[in-house]
Amino acid sequence: MKIVVIDYGAGNVESVLNALFLLKGDDEILVSNNPADLKSANHLILPGVGAFGDCVEGLKSIEGLLPELRKQVLTEKKPFLGICVGMQVLASVGYENGEHQGLCFINGHVEKIGANSEQMSSRSAAQRDLPLSRGMGGGFKLKIPHMGWNNIIVKPNKHAVLKDIKDGEHFYFANSFHFICQNENNVLAQVEYGEKLTAIVAKENIFGAQFHPEKSGEAGLKLLKNFLNWRP
Repeated sequence: MKIVVIDYGAGNVESVLNALFLLKGDDEILVSNNPADLKSANHLILPGVGAFGDCVEGLKSIEGLLPELRKQVLTEKKPFLGICVGMQVLASVGYENGEHQGLCFINGHVEKIGANSEQMSSRSAAQRDLPLSRGMGGGFKLKIPHMGWNNIIVKPNKHAVLKDIKDGEHFYFANSFHFICQNENNVLAQVEYGEKLTAIVAKENIFGAQFHPEKSGEAGLKLLKNFLNWRP
């Protein structure tokens, strides 16, 4: 077995590696941006931190990496996991610091949390245990980024990567933008943060988590283990 963690220069590689080492031997895990290594991989993982456009440009900047990634994911159908921004770039387009084309693996777009929501009262937020900041007009808005532990709402499904992942399980989030899928069937789980946001996406051999499973304790390790055992 060979697990390739794709390093494009800005991903949160170290913490992902630490989690993977708890599940697999060192000889099974490779950090690489070499297109040739993607060919021999059994599973592909794309961690992500920072901005949508920077992530895409980072992949494009490495000669041959993006075409090979597309081939291995879309043609060879290898199991693929995108984490945080690594999930968001699966979309068609992202609107962080301008408009940027995504990988177009799953149709949809990425926009700022709360972009279309109204200000909420402090009472409403307190009832839902949500952090607030005071807006320019004296009202209250949710604090952005969405940072910290939150429980996910799992949709009824039988996806193998969600084996033993229960509705209400807690994971660690750190995001200011969220993925809006064109096809709701691609959304496997959501998270409540002022509105229901996408927490997990999937399409065929492609799987993505908005949260950081590598920072989410036992629940995160369980999800990573399920992914590594997944054969779409």
